Amino acid sequence: MTETEFDTGPRPLIAGNWKMNAGGADGVALASAVAAGIKGKTLGCDLLLCPPAVILSLVAGAVSGSAIGAGAQDCHANASGAHTGDLSVGMLADAGAGYIIVGHSERRADHGEGDDVVCAKAKATQDAGLIAVICIGETEAERDQGDTLSVLSQQIAGSVPKGAMAANTVIAYEPVWAIGTGRTPSVAEVVEAHAHIRGELKGKIGQEKMVRLLYGGSVKPENAQELLSVANVNGALVGGASLNAGNFIAIAEAINS
Repeated sequence: MTETEFDTGPRPLIAGNWKMNAGGADGVALASAVAAGIKGKTLGCDLLLCPPAVILSLVAGAVSGSAIGAGAQDCHANASGAHTGDLSVGMLADAGAGYIIVGHSERRADHGEGDDVVCAKAKATQDAGLIAVICIGETEAERDQGDTLSVLSQQIAGSVPKGAMAANTVIAYEPVWAIGTGRTPSVAEVVEAHAHIRGELKGKIGQEKMVRLLYGGSVKPENAQELLSVANVNGALVGGASLNAGNFIAIAEAINS
């Protein structure tokens, strides 16, 4: 980020997490369609595509020269070693990644990744000069028990590395119960969660007012404008809707409307 951006507030980010979808030629075609779709347009946000790692370099090539960045969905905290099947931050950077998503709820749930693992991955990402997109969010049971804010506090305390700065950190709030379900929190619930997150970053991260806070969880063109207009929401981490170029671009354009 430039000094001007720090003066005017964080520039929004719309990030597409393709998860385990759109591999091979389909992914390259999708990335090319997004790049073609925004050509000549002035958007009020940055765009990021996070494809499966096997086509990261191809996607990075497809969006090269456009206003779209490429990112990875995960990494290993170590630079090298006996970690069969894992990829280091350096490898991902060589493949074209400028961002890496860490701590997504599906990694936390499916692979048992705790805050300490997420923090180590985020630190490795930042130490390599890349931007860590650190995901946090409560389960449906935790929300029903009234534990949402305490869960967010715990995850921020444990997942954000010491020395993190606004320039190398994005926080993505994804209520687990809203991911891929079509359900979204009320505007009031998003306001409360994002205000709490912003407050928790004080003393934890440099220039906390400039950290981009993304909302994720069933974001689509139909609800994007409402969600993106919420205080302390500086963009979105988009899942299913990012697999369609028109829908992804429509979400980005909602920032200008």
